[in-house]
Amino acid sequence: MKLRIAILALGAACATLALPAAAEEWYVGGSVGYVLQNDSSNKGATGAFTTGNGAPALPFGTAIAAGTPYGWETGFDNGYAVSGEFGARYDNGLRSGIELTYSKADVDTHSGVNVAGTVIDGVDAAVLTGSPTKLGATVGQIVATPDGDQIESTSVFANLYYDFNRDGVISPYVGAGIGYSDVSVTYSPSGVGIIDDSESKFAYQLKAGATWSVSDRIDLYGEAAYRATEDVELQNRLFPGTLNIENTQTVLSVGVRYRFGS
Repeated sequence: MKLRIAILALGAACATLALPAAAEEWYVGGSVGYVLQNDSSNKGATGAFTTGNGAPALPFGTAIAAGTPYGWETGFDNGYAVSGEFGARYDNGLRSGIELTYSKADVDTHSGVNVAGTVIDGVDAAVLTGSPTKLGATVGQIVATPDGDQIESTSVFANLYYDFNRDGVISPYVGAGIGYSDVSVTYSPSGVGIIDDSESKFAYQLKAGATWSVSDRIDLYGEAAYRATEDVELQNRLFPGTLNIENTQTVLSVGVRYRFGS
């Protein structure tokens, strides 16, 4: 629903831009931000495989059929973002820009691993490797220790803004953007490689902020942005299957713009 609203809002704004409006001036800007990466309920489906010695939950030799649902919860630490934008201001209060962004957040913990609805955090991790010999550590213990686990997003957005009180020293604004994002995910808890893959997905963002005009050419600004992509579907390296990972975040940024004039 949020994605649909964002597309409709941006479509209406683009229709407004079709009205006669010459660019008053061009600008370049850049920002740094603090990323609040939302947790992910990872969900996927297995290929066919045979369990290892993780009894009693899934006894050794249990055949797992292709298409069996599985997943777990991933909690993320807060991260950082950087961005750059080139754009134009119009005499009707609108502003548009092309923005390139990069964000990164590390994993805090994984938990609640389940296969076909059965939580297997308490069973030996050999259940997922096919090994007949127990490994001496449970699934829960293995996944609870991230080892370089992270999510990275490199995105390009076409943005449209509306600036209020644009002739004042302080000018609030709202904006929205659609684009494309290359999302890279690494899940290697305790050094066990599970996910190390990337996929490009449709992305969107909603923004609100305020601009402080410190001179006739330089603006400082602060903004909050909600960014999201479609779930990324990545290949599991530990056992056959794919995993859908959620990628949504709130970014709090501060930045500077330089206006070139018309």
